[in-house]
Amino acid sequence: MRSPVHSLPRHDGDEGTDSTPLLPGSPRAEAAPGCCSARYNLAVLACLGFFIVYALRVNLSVALVDMIQSNTTSEDNSTSHECPEHSVPKKVHNPKGKQYQWDAETQGWILGSFFYGYIITQIPGGYVARKVGGKLLLGFGVLGTAVFTLFTPLAADLGVGYLIAVRTLEGLGEGVTFPAMHAMWSSWAPPLERSKLLSISYAGAQLGTVISLPLSGMICFYMDWAYVFYISGIVGIFWFVLWIWLVSDAPETHRTISHSEKEYILSSLRNQLSSQKSVPWIPMLRSLPLCAIVVAHFSYNWTFYTLLTLLPTYMKEILRFNVQENGFLSAVPYFGCWLCIILSGQVADNLRAKWHFSTLCVRRLFSLVGMIGPAIFLVAAGFIGCDYSLAVVFLTISTSLGGFASSGFSINHLDIAPSYAGILLGITNTFATIPGMVCPVIAKSLTPNNTIGEWQTVFCIAAAINVFGAIFFTLFGKGEVQTWALDDYHGHRH
Repeated sequence: MRSPVHSLPRHDGDEGTDSTPLLPGSPRAEAAPGCCSARYNLAVLACLGFFIVYALRVNLSVALVDMIQSNTTSEDNSTSHECPEHSVPKKVHNPKGKQYQWDAETQGWILGSFFYGYIITQIPGGYVARKVGGKLLLGFGVLGTAVFTLFTPLAADLGVGYLIAVRTLEGLGEGVTFPAMHAMWSSWAPPLERSKLLSISYAGAQLGTVISLPLSGMICFYMDWAYVFYISGIVGIFWFVLWIWLVSDAPETHRTISHSEKEYILSSLRNQLSSQKSVPWIPMLRSLPLCAIVVAHFSYNWTFYTLLTLLPTYMKEILRFNVQENGFLSAVPYFGCWLCIILSGQVADNLRAKWHFSTLCVRRLFSLVGMIGPAIFLVAAGFIGCDYSLAVVFLTISTSLGGFASSGFSINHLDIAPSYAGILLGITNTFATIPGMVCPVIAKSLTPNNTIGEWQTVFCIAAAINVFGAIFFTLFGKGEVQTWALDDYHGHRH
C-alpha cells in the first residue's frame, strides 16, 4: 500500500530537536489548493460523521428525563439551601411516550453503560484500522451505533437489562470511530495541514453536542421521546451511505482526486510513513512521548467529563438553577468549544508554515492554553458563591478554552508516529475514557451534603489534574516522528 523508503536519514525522535514539522530531507511539493479538494471534502464529511456520533451519544441523557415517571424524579432531600432558588418560567409539558420506574442507581447504570462498551474497542479499533483501513471500520462503527439506536425504544420496553445491553453495543460501535479516523488522516493529512484538517473533522463532535441537546429537548416536548432515537438513527444510516460512496482510505485509491493534490499529499508524507506490517509494540509502549500524550489525554478528559456530567447537577443542587430548562445555556459552552477548535486549527498550522514555529512548540503552546485555561476558570466558578450568571460565564469560558487542546496533544499521535496513529489514539483514548466512568462516582462521594465547599473540592481536584497533565506533556512531549515508527528503525533492528 505504501512504498518502503530505503534512503531515510537517521533521526532520533527521542533525543533530536524538532526544528521543522517535516523530517530532514523530506521533499516538499507545492501545496495543492484546499477549496473543493478531496482532503477537505473528507474533513467536512468526517465532521458530519462526528456530529452524528455525538448526537447518538448524548440523546439518551435528554430523553431519559421523559422516560422516567415523575414520582421517581422528585427533588432529592440533599439539595443545598445555601443559595436562593431562581424562578424560571416553565412550559407545561406532559410526556407523551411510555414511562418507567427506574431509580437513580438504575439511571446511573443506563447512562454509564455506553462507556463500558466504548472503552473495549479503542485499541482493537486502531489496530484493525491500520490493517484494513479506516473507511469501512469507521463507517460500520457509526452504522452499527445508528442501528442499535433505532432499537433503543424497543429495548427500554423489554426491560432495563436490554436497554443497558443496547447502550453497551452502541459504545462498542462508537469506540472504533476516533482511532479509525486518526488512521485515515495518517494517509491524508499533509504535516503542515494536520491541525486544520483534524480540527475541522473532530469539531463535529462539539457541534453535535451543541445542536442535539436543545433539538432532542424540542423533539421530546413536541413529539415523543422515542423519536429522538428514530430520527438520529435514520440520519446516521443516511450518512453511512454518503461515507461509503464518497470516501477512500488513501489518496492513491480516490476516484476523483486531482493529480496535483495526490502528489502533494504523497510527497509530503513519503518519509514519515512506515511500510512495515508488524507493529512495534514494545518500543511503542515504552515511548515517553506516547506516555506524555496518555497523561495529557487522561487529565484533559477528567475536567471535560466533570463539566459534561456534573454541570447540570451543580447548577440544580447548589445554585438551584436547572440548566435543562434552558437549552441555550446548556449548549453555549460547547458552541464556544467548537469555535475554539476551528480557530486553533487555523492558527496552529499558520504558526508552523508561515512563522516557522516548531511542531513541538505549537503542540506545547496549545496544550497549555487548552488545559490550564479551563482549570483556572473551573476553580473560579467554584469560588463565586451563588452568582449563577457568572458561574455560567466561567464554565462556558472553561469549556471553550479546552478546544485549543485539539491542536495540542490531541493530534500529537500523528506527529510522533503517523503510521500507527490509530493505534496510539486507541491507547490514549482507552485511558481517557476512565474519567467518564469514575468522575461521577468520586464527585458523589465528595459531596454527601451538597455544599459549596464540597463542590469546590471537586473542581479543584479536576483543575489540579488538568494542570499536572499540561506540565507533564510540556516536559516530555515530542513533535517529530519517533525512530520506532520508521522503516529505518525496523531495518537496523532486523
